[in-house]
Order: sequence, then C-alpha cells, then structure tokens
Amino acid sequence: MKEFRLEGEFIPLIQLLKATNLVDTGGEAQIVVSQGEVKWNGEVDYRKRLKVRKGDVIEFKGTKIKVI
Repeated sequence: MKEFRLEGEFIPLIQLLKATNLVDTGGEAQIVVSQGEVKWNGEVDYRKRLKVRKGDVIEFKGTKIKVI
C-alpha cells in the first residue's frame, strides 16, 4: 500500500490519481472514475469531485493509496 501525505484539508480524487501517477492526465482520471474503476474506502465511487481526506483509502487497478 502506498501512502500519500496530504498537505491541506482535502484533495480532489482526480488530483490524487494524477499526483500518485496512477493516471497520466486529468481527463484519463475523470474517465476511470466515471467508469467505476476507482474505490473509495472499499466502495466504488463515481464522484469526480470527491474530497479525499486523511484516513481515506483509494484503490485503482490493484494499487491502494492511504491518505495520511
């Protein structure tokens, strides 16, 4: 499991996917979220503007990211 250190209150899911190099572009991030390929705390989530906060776990293509 990777860890991502959050520098503020939250990070939008799209930006987190880009910042952790799981996708190359914001457009690609929007597509994978809208297709249900991303899990937030164990559940598929389709919200592109989801605010990811400390303690959340994001999963995409077998990679888990814990936000710390």
